[in-house]
Amino acid sequence: MIDVQAIGPDDWKAWRELRLAALEEAPFAFGSQLADWIDAPEERWRERLSAPGAYQVIVSLDGTPAGMAGGFPGEDGTAELVSMWVAPAGRGKGVGNALMTAIEDWARGIGAGKLKLSVVPGNDPAHNLYLRHGYVDTDEPGDLMPDGVRRELVMAKPL
Repeated sequence: MIDVQAIGPDDWKAWRELRLAALEEAPFAFGSQLADWIDAPEERWRERLSAPGAYQVIVSLDGTPAGMAGGFPGEDGTAELVSMWVAPAGRGKGVGNALMTAIEDWARGIGAGKLKLSVVPGNDPAHNLYLRHGYVDTDEPGDLMPDGVRRELVMAKPL
């Protein structure tokens, strides 16, 4: 059974566990690095989960945390999906779809007309998930990756 839970600052330990697992398991997929967060104090985790207007979710599969994602309000009616990760045990089992749906529902609920996200070029499973959910590649330059060479690919979807 898939369970989606919205979380806040008091859930920082659960978010921390998943985020560190994500950065360790898929370091190529994120702009942040494990070294940036591994020794972060509780206050930093709580701050991350306290951003004004933001929305974070954890998805559990049969009672075990299996994925995470966040949403941030942007400018001009745009919201952004960030920090999405599905644990290996949750892949191909609907966890990614549940995360996408939760963030899209939140974005619609705050009146966003467009949802954007960034994905690392070459992360084909994530890119394909986003394409299946109606996102398209944009020409917008993404953030520079930690290697200082590659840039994230920005995708968007009208809501």
